[in-house]
Amino acid sequence: MNRHHFDEEIGKLEHDVLDMASRAEAMVGKAVEALQTQNADLAKEVMLADDEIDRLDIEIEGQCLKLLALQQPMARDLRIVGTTMKIITDIERIGDLAVDIAKIGIKIGKEMGDASFVDYPRIAKVARQMVSSSLEAYVKQDLSKFEEINRMEDETDELYRQLRGQIHDYMRTHPSQVVTASWLLLAVHHIERIADHALNIAERVGFMVTGELEQINPSHRSDQAV
Repeated sequence: MNRHHFDEEIGKLEHDVLDMASRAEAMVGKAVEALQTQNADLAKEVMLADDEIDRLDIEIEGQCLKLLALQQPMARDLRIVGTTMKIITDIERIGDLAVDIAKIGIKIGKEMGDASFVDYPRIAKVARQMVSSSLEAYVKQDLSKFEEINRMEDETDELYRQLRGQIHDYMRTHPSQVVTASWLLLAVHHIERIADHALNIAERVGFMVTGELEQINPSHRSDQAV
């Protein structure tokens, strides 16, 4: 495989990763809407969309392995291919979390519970923006987005703490809604995990560009978890 062909394959990889990521981000949006409305049909759309995410995951990984086997890339090229393989794992997990959120919407609907007392759409909006910014950094190989991503990670952590407290308070004052509140607590946790996966993507981009893998937010360390 000559250099021109290799560059074309790298371009195709980037296109496919963006396609996969945009689908996963859209799944998150639909999942949150399904949770808000307890719309079972919309939740099922999210579940079906996950099949395409899984297909792209396998397809892109196969492209990466083929490039590694046939081209034997060195240094920066190797980092690009290796980073891509890591990034699609995070995107696939974002899709899985969207499915989990959608399923919670169905469960709350069956309980005829009230899901409106927690502002989870707000934290979901920030998490989705983190995904978009991290992928923009990947495509442009641009580390200037890291400050914004770092700020949004702090924001999602703070929102998660606030919403978790609100849900616990609601459980104490509305014992008949404990089941619904428990499901919502899990949904908010899933959204916070989506933000973590977006941060993972940004950190991998940092490695791709600099050759050094560093955590860009102190809260991403396990010893900082609360």
